Amino acid sequence: MSTHTSRKEKRFLFTSESVAEGHSDKMCDQISDAVLDAHLSVDPDAKVACECVAKTGMILLCGEITSQAMVDYQQVVRETLKRIGYDDSSKGLDYKTCTVLVALEQQCEDINRAVFHGKSDDDIGAGDQGLMFGYATDETKECMPLTILLAHKLTAKIKALQRNGTWPWVKPDGKTQVTMEYKESNGAVEPIRVHTLVISVHHTPDITLQQIRKELMEKVVKEVIPEKYLDEGTIYHLLPSETFVDGGPKTDAGLTGRKIIVDTYGGWGAHGGGAFSGKDPSKVDRSAAYAARWVAKSLVKAGLCKRVLIQLSYAIGLSHPLAVSVFHYGTSDRSEEELLEIVQKNFDLRLGAIIRDKNMVSVQVHQPLRPHLLTGEALQDSEAARGAMPV
Repeated sequence: MSTHTSRKEKRFLFTSESVAEGHSDKMCDQISDAVLDAHLSVDPDAKVACECVAKTGMILLCGEITSQAMVDYQQVVRETLKRIGYDDSSKGLDYKTCTVLVALEQQCEDINRAVFHGKSDDDIGAGDQGLMFGYATDETKECMPLTILLAHKLTAKIKALQRNGTWPWVKPDGKTQVTMEYKESNGAVEPIRVHTLVISVHHTPDITLQQIRKELMEKVVKEVIPEKYLDEGTIYHLLPSETFVDGGPKTDAGLTGRKIIVDTYGGWGAHGGGAFSGKDPSKVDRSAAYAARWVAKSLVKAGLCKRVLIQLSYAIGLSHPLAVSVFHYGTSDRSEEELLEIVQKNFDLRLGAIIRDKNMVSVQVHQPLRPHLLTGEALQDSEAARGAMPV
């Protein structure tokens, strides 16, 4: 058993951000996942690696797909854009008139052979090499960092006010950012107060800056951020650009997979670099990242540590992970070697077993949840939810 030596308490600041579903990159994530869902709903064995690129008036789908499903890509793209709110060219994109280009090819046969040839469902090989991380912390009931949780909730609240008609002046794009002061003691972290809030909301030109800031403070900040974290020293940057009329792909090109930190832990823990969206479960970038989170959360919820980082690594065509590593930041009475032994005895981290145990080929498991605006409460219902880290 390891022993704790008390270290001096320290304070530090940490920042996480979230983006609205109409942010150019996040819009592309959703289109890629909509294409994936369309295939999995017909062919659960579909192999999908779909990327999306967006610019003014244009969507490009590219990648590799092998599937028995016949998918109307035009319809999938346009319905996704409509749901997000891109329904007028003044927003930079109109689902009714935008150009949709498709450059999709079959998955490479060499990859398919390496993953599936002569292997049972539980022993399929990984679709690529790579390293994935899972992180959990006891600072919230969801075991997610409070900075990213609050950033997501701020963004979700803005979208809710737009959808229910309270704020008709809100357009699809937007960002939030939360900086918190933390206390760290013996590796465990505790959020103390909100240091700085940043909210940038995409808006129509017929509302004043003063009104926007007032509405954001009263109907978003005070409704979302627990009062105990706000004090007279909290800094608010509400629409710091002072105007945000033009947004979306008109002002910034969009690309699938460019918001991987928003989709995970907001900068906490670590990231292996692989994106989630548009990838079927044979891609370990997605499946193994969810499995690593599953392991990390299980260790924290079991009271075995207060904070933990799990790393997994895989090679193409091999079913078992090459390595499993556990880092508990000194927050456990057990050694990291003991926690690793617990993980190895209780979790089957073969790719096929992950897909089986988390039911990852079922569209019904993940369809209600997208890689945008995902609050901790929403994610609790589906550990296998695709597009953002299960909590």
